[in-house]
Amino acid sequence: MIGDILKIYMYINLEHYRIFYITAKSGSFSKAAAELFTSQPAISQSIKQLEDKLGGQLFYRNARGVTLTVEGEVLFKYIEQGYGLMLTAERKFAELKQMNAGQLRISVCTAVCKYDLLESICEYNRMYPGIKINVKDQSSPEIARLLSVGEIDIGILNVRNLDESSMDVVKNIQIQDCFVAGTGYEQLNENPISVQQLADNYPLIMLQQGGSTREYIEEYFRSHEVRLSPQIELSHLDLIVEFAIKGMGIACVTKDYVQKELREGRLFEVPTSEPIPVRNLAVVTKKGMPVSTAAQRFIDLFCSA
Repeated sequence: MIGDILKIYMYINLEHYRIFYITAKSGSFSKAAAELFTSQPAISQSIKQLEDKLGGQLFYRNARGVTLTVEGEVLFKYIEQGYGLMLTAERKFAELKQMNAGQLRISVCTAVCKYDLLESICEYNRMYPGIKINVKDQSSPEIARLLSVGEIDIGILNVRNLDESSMDVVKNIQIQDCFVAGTGYEQLNENPISVQQLADNYPLIMLQQGGSTREYIEEYFRSHEVRLSPQIELSHLDLIVEFAIKGMGIACVTKDYVQKELREGRLFEVPTSEPIPVRNLAVVTKKGMPVSTAAQRFIDLFCSA
């Protein structure tokens, strides 16, 4: 029995409830008609249909208009709450579309974030200060996982972790890795040396194992039949750069990441006779999922940079 009653309520046109709410607030069919840009007979018909569906009278007619019955007052209290929530939802939706509120969730590796991404993020924040920006520094496999479960809007990951069945590529990025050192190894800047000489004669500073960047560099060494055995392994590129500046060894970094240090002469590039191949990254979103307005605006900005 209760289930049958609930089914009746579920099939009632929500527009009837909207008309009921406006009529109750205004206390008049004619005023409700004016507010809703319709006719008074249309209002009366909608109220009558709602009463028939619910099985009871909602209004008493009087000289000044209409007043709610006891049942109507109870219904109005609940409709008022629901209608208020719907108006709030519409307002919030408009704010999101107008970029006055919302959030942007990005996950990316450190190497990309410093130059390729940071400038776009700063510009985006200037253009849309109402959008909360959340940036995570993660490995490519973790970025793929976060994207798959909907915890981020945009990911920038190594193409080897790209799953075209679940990801849409919006932009490709190329990264050049290189070896750098501080002034204590300045003589290495004169002539290229082999990867074998580099590994055999100098302390190497690398990102710790577990990430796609380290895997890529290990494959590079293996391709030249050289065993990689770094003396220093660190979790963050900033630490690697500082260790190299202090003369602790030869560091492998993304070239774009140390532009400032190279310009200032605090670091210099160590050329090798076997250059490190360009590394390819992809800017991706989750396939089949609508991209939020906030995320789409960032994609447009980043891809046009």
